[in-house]
Amino acid sequence: MIGSLGLLTQRRFLPLFVTQFLGAFNDNLFKNAMIFFATYQIFNSEEAETRFSAIATGLFILPFFLFSALAGQLADSYDKARIMRIIKFAEILIMLVGAVGIFTAHLELMLAALVGMGVHSAFFGPIKYAVIPQHLREEHVLGGTGLVEAGTYIAILGGTIAGGTIGDVRIAAVAVVAVACIGWGASQFIPPAPPVAKLKIDWNVVRSSYRLVAATMHIRRLYLAILAISVFWTIAAMLGVLFPPLVKNVFHSQKDVASVFLAIFSVGIAIGSIIINALLKGQVSARYSTASVLAMAAFVTDFYFAARLWPVNEGPLIKTVEFLAEPQAWRVLFDLAMIAITGGMFVVPLYAFLTTTVDKSQTSRTVAANNIVNSGFMVFGSVGIFGVTKLGVSVENAILVVLIFCFLSAWAAWVLHKACDTPATVAP
Repeated sequence: MIGSLGLLTQRRFLPLFVTQFLGAFNDNLFKNAMIFFATYQIFNSEEAETRFSAIATGLFILPFFLFSALAGQLADSYDKARIMRIIKFAEILIMLVGAVGIFTAHLELMLAALVGMGVHSAFFGPIKYAVIPQHLREEHVLGGTGLVEAGTYIAILGGTIAGGTIGDVRIAAVAVVAVACIGWGASQFIPPAPPVAKLKIDWNVVRSSYRLVAATMHIRRLYLAILAISVFWTIAAMLGVLFPPLVKNVFHSQKDVASVFLAIFSVGIAIGSIIINALLKGQVSARYSTASVLAMAAFVTDFYFAARLWPVNEGPLIKTVEFLAEPQAWRVLFDLAMIAITGGMFVVPLYAFLTTTVDKSQTSRTVAANNIVNSGFMVFGSVGIFGVTKLGVSVENAILVVLIFCFLSAWAAWVLHKACDTPATVAP
């Protein structure tokens, strides 16, 4: 991975890295500013806060389920760099709507912009991974994928911190538009990535989604990699829904502590991406994935007990400094960091499987098929975890649901590892 950092000095990679970095930053700046605004200034019950967090997460993810197939077809049929520039210009318009929503404290407008950013990310997602094997040599694909993944989570870290710490929401409104403009500017420098094949576009999103997933999932290695990735992102979605109400109602803390939680989770995945690239030395392999996710399960379990044992505090919500003064605080933060680090070690090699198992003419559609399945799992996880709390399960006890998905991920990763040495048949 360290050697792969040299890619950041090259035009064939740096503009892509910057463009996707700013997009991920903006997504999280806007989403977290909105969720924290609603959690701490509008709602005043654990159920309402969890419901809104679940709704916001679900609305952001839903466009991936609806539009990923179309996005993959377009990316494989036209110049990927040109499509990225169009997408980044659309981001400016979407963020203008979001800015108006922030200025007017209009939740419906903010949710509309959140859906728009979901659409934006659904179209950008297949391209940012699929363009890597087109711009980089084969021995650099894993390193480039790891850099994109690590950069994404560092961007999430920055956006999360900004969204939770900007005191004046009007500053956040201006910031999201400014970042979108800078991202569009960076996209102008991405080198051309012409299509390898010309497709007949199927504009029926339901039919094209079904056909794309069916055409991709019959390849065993892809099926197992997509299943493992999907379960992992279900875990991430459930934790993302639980964090804001968990911080407020269990850890009795203000939104800056929630920002610390999300930030640690984000940077931890970036660290995990670096570690796994160093261990694998550029080889695409799932041999560490099972152990990584089982370790993740162990830290999820300890995080659950740390939450259960947290002392009850009836006074005002505490800030980060007061939170860190609690005897159990460092245990909580360590568990969060290790959950994220082991999660990053688990998921990064699986993305490399998606872009190296199939022909370069099919990489965008393969990533799009993965995004469709991922988003379906994540929407299920977001709604499901709210349903669990709706049944009367407390937010700390809902953490136990995450354990089930950790073991499902471990099983899929183990089967994938056993199948790694079996040549896959490339879909026609």
